[in-house]
Amino acid sequence: MLSDSCGRMRSMKSAVFVFLRGEADLPRKIAPQQPFELPAVPKVSQSAVIAVAIFLVAHLALLIGLTAPEKFVFDEVHYVPAARQMLAPTMSQPMLNPMLNPMHPPLAKEMIAASIAAFGDNALGWRYPSTLFGALAIVAIYLCGLALFSAQGPAIAAAAIAGFNQMVYVQARIAMLDIYALGFGLLAIAAFMHGFRRERPHALFAFAGALFGLAAACKWSGLFPLGICIVMIAVIRLLQGWHTLFADAKPSDWYRPDLWPDLRVQHVALCFAVLPALTYLAAFVPLYGASLPDLIEAQRRIFADNTTTAIAGHTYMSAWPSWPLLARPVWFLFDKTSENNVSAIVCLGNPLVAWPALLALAVVLRDFIVARRWDALLIAAFYFGSWLAWALLPRTLGFLYYYLPAATVASLALVYVLRRDGLPRWLLWAYVGVAAIGFAVMLPISAAFIGTSMQTFNRLMLFQSWI
Repeated sequence: MLSDSCGRMRSMKSAVFVFLRGEADLPRKIAPQQPFELPAVPKVSQSAVIAVAIFLVAHLALLIGLTAPEKFVFDEVHYVPAARQMLAPTMSQPMLNPMLNPMHPPLAKEMIAASIAAFGDNALGWRYPSTLFGALAIVAIYLCGLALFSAQGPAIAAAAIAGFNQMVYVQARIAMLDIYALGFGLLAIAAFMHGFRRERPHALFAFAGALFGLAAACKWSGLFPLGICIVMIAVIRLLQGWHTLFADAKPSDWYRPDLWPDLRVQHVALCFAVLPALTYLAAFVPLYGASLPDLIEAQRRIFADNTTTAIAGHTYMSAWPSWPLLARPVWFLFDKTSENNVSAIVCLGNPLVAWPALLALAVVLRDFIVARRWDALLIAAFYFGSWLAWALLPRTLGFLYYYLPAATVASLALVYVLRRDGLPRWLLWAYVGVAAIGFAVMLPISAAFIGTSMQTFNRLMLFQSWI
């Protein structure tokens, strides 16, 4: 760290910061940086066509066999009745009809209610919106890939790997809240990633903030990536305030002293506080109107229910350190259809994606720390932030599907590693094929309409903790 003169600066290793503190010590011009140019982004029209194609393929795939079973699956027993209540004419009389499932914000349940009104109070009506947001989540990973890799091939591969990771597939075919928060959250992350390296990211950051508010209006875990964005911006602004320089600055650095020159405090507050709050609170208006006391009480109840340490256990509960290892899946459904056949939905994930992703994430983390790569920072921040945030909560009751956002972002880490210089270009697509094989193998225990024999089910339950 230098405190008197920039002339005494000596060369340092690439990972070392040189802090220039104090206005008296700051030279008139920042030390020369290597020319910075945004990587070429594929044409918007081409990307839009591909995004629509990905959405349609994913949506149609998720619709196949959606109505099996025609009864409630796992936590649908909580959320579907809450959605039904929103359609009841007596909803305006809370004293006579206490609100069901008040421990979560209402937006996802409102969309389930709208679907029930459109398609009927049946399995299709309950689950159809989930397929839309599952498809949107896969499109969002494609958009993240465009921001990170600036090429169509790797972006499409990332979307395919995310789809083949099974976890999105299972959550997108059940009337639960997580897939809604994931869809909004990943679209927000994509907007943030596209704005991260721009000189004027204001519009994209504002769009990301509004989407983060919608994600939180589905489930409060949607706040995690919003917090990650705020922390990244705060760190970068802090380093800029300290007049920090890298001794060997490179265009690929995640930090630059000239990053976002026109982004002011008021812009950050508008994008990542005001807009998220407005879109979040808008979801409560259909239920509470403009009643401030009711809005405050709703937030108090959500906070109380989500920060209270659970006393009772659950058969399929698991702790956050075990989620990346897929140590304890959640059996959403297990029905014997005959003497030797079962219909099953196991929220597990694809081991051929989840486990290799851990090695890829180690490489990403290394590149963020040692090589200071901006793309490695974004992948690592949104993966580890979405996962480790659960460690900060006082709840003891956790489930593997809480890992869904981090597991989906992990597909970007796999593509990041498999497209490194020196590796053959076919290797990435060969791995996509491997992921597809793993998805096909796990499909009989991921989709109830397929069914499987008890022998196959037992073979797929590789570990005792999976039973």
